[in-house]
Amino acid sequence: MDINESNVTIMVQNMDNAINFYKSIGLTLKNRWENHYAMMTATGITLGLHPADGSSQGSGSVSIGFMIKSFDEAKSLLEDKGIVYTSDDGKSGRYLHFKDPDDTLLYFVQPSW
Repeated sequence: MDINESNVTIMVQNMDNAINFYKSIGLTLKNRWENHYAMMTATGITLGLHPADGSSQGSGSVSIGFMIKSFDEAKSLLEDKGIVYTSDDGKSGRYLHFKDPDDTLLYFVQPSW
């Protein structure tokens, strides 16, 4: 069996808000099926957005990371968009941790390698 594509699906309360948020941090809308499902892409990842049933929110113990070239550029982007974040320097790079409108844990990382 060959897997030819994959995605991570995130449960969202409001499709329009979720799409606009992910566009604001650099993803592109690949496809949308009204309010039933949408696919957002960036290099190396596809995120599926699926309407939540009202009880499911956030990602629990899962977080989604986006590797970046410029920590300062990503920090400015978050600040310009009014997105609350925390930052830290780890052994593997510099991190900016933030959440989407549905409390899914996200981060930008400028790797140290």
